[in-house]
Amino acid sequence: MAQGEIIITPVSGKADKKAFVDLAYRLNADDPSWVPPLRMEAEELITPGKNPFFEHADVQLLLARRGSAVVGRISAHIDRLAIAMDPSQGMGPGTGNWGLLEAEDEAVAQALIGKAEDWLRAKGMTRVLAPLSMSIWEEPGQLVKGFDHPPTVMMGHQPKRYDDYINALGYQPAKTLNCFDLDITNEFPPLIQRVIQSGEKNAKIRIRKVKKAKFEQEAALILDILNDAWSDNWGFVPFSDAEIMYAGKKFKPIVREDLIMIAEYEGEPVAFMMTLPDLNEVLKPMGGSLFPFNWAKLLLWLRNPKVRTMRVPLMGVRKRLQSSRLASQLAFMMIETIRRTSVSHYGSTRAEIGWILDDNQGMNAIAEAINSQINKSYVIYDKAL
Repeated sequence: MAQGEIIITPVSGKADKKAFVDLAYRLNADDPSWVPPLRMEAEELITPGKNPFFEHADVQLLLARRGSAVVGRISAHIDRLAIAMDPSQGMGPGTGNWGLLEAEDEAVAQALIGKAEDWLRAKGMTRVLAPLSMSIWEEPGQLVKGFDHPPTVMMGHQPKRYDDYINALGYQPAKTLNCFDLDITNEFPPLIQRVIQSGEKNAKIRIRKVKKAKFEQEAALILDILNDAWSDNWGFVPFSDAEIMYAGKKFKPIVREDLIMIAEYEGEPVAFMMTLPDLNEVLKPMGGSLFPFNWAKLLLWLRNPKVRTMRVPLMGVRKRLQSSRLASQLAFMMIETIRRTSVSHYGSTRAEIGWILDDNQGMNAIAEAINSQINKSYVIYDKAL
């Protein structure tokens, strides 16, 4: 373990911001499962005016140094939309967060987490849920299962030692978020096929793909269903209007009309399923940079993506239908429609579904019914301040 006094200071100026971003690439360079994000996106994540999260959150970025060497980083933040939520849903008044942790060793991690806790406490927070990098919709949780293979697009990857550091500081698990691996080359079990076939014969049900020509309207529709479907979920924080626009712009390059389904019942949109080609498969060898020629490779891939893996990051059914048999039927129909397309049009062989809360009985039952298996788990921890 390196020796020397650890000095922690707020990020100030371009040099500190660059050091904050660069550290992740240096500390994770030898991890074969880490996927370097594009540096422009890593910078955008922590930049007010670019990431709309800052419009409803107070954020403090911190750097740790030993002498002149940067040895750690962390973000501390208070999401004003989150603290306005009902405490029974996990967030609520007095709840702050930290995330984006990178540390050379345990002493650095402990010092950074302690400083983040101090900042939250000084702002009147009484508990912390962490890690969140930075909102619940970005990269939540500390990886605890699935270290041996890379994450899919929009999922995080942290070394096992970080989990040890967090536990040593008295944090307790609040929720486990699971991702499920699914072999999509195989048809679903006969019972599920019958459910799907029954739905296909029902004139009241229509499963349609999104219309990219009406991208903004379709994105707003999906997020409206999402905000309703997830509104009672643990950890839920509604999307702001600015975040809806930001998410639409960010995802548009990898959105494919035939991979995002909207389910209508009696003409009303009541459910959706979003599937994304795993962009991480093409990003991983790029090392976080589009230059000198990676931009051309990415552009060619975006025109005709062929991937082994599809990721299902979001699925939702309007709240009033969630206890009905119709909800499961719509889910199975959307999954099957996209499964066929993923195999035939994109050459995919597997899908990752999630994340799904460990106590979300409905979604866990759907995942189990189609013979998927948990391949990654993330934990969000709780601690009183």
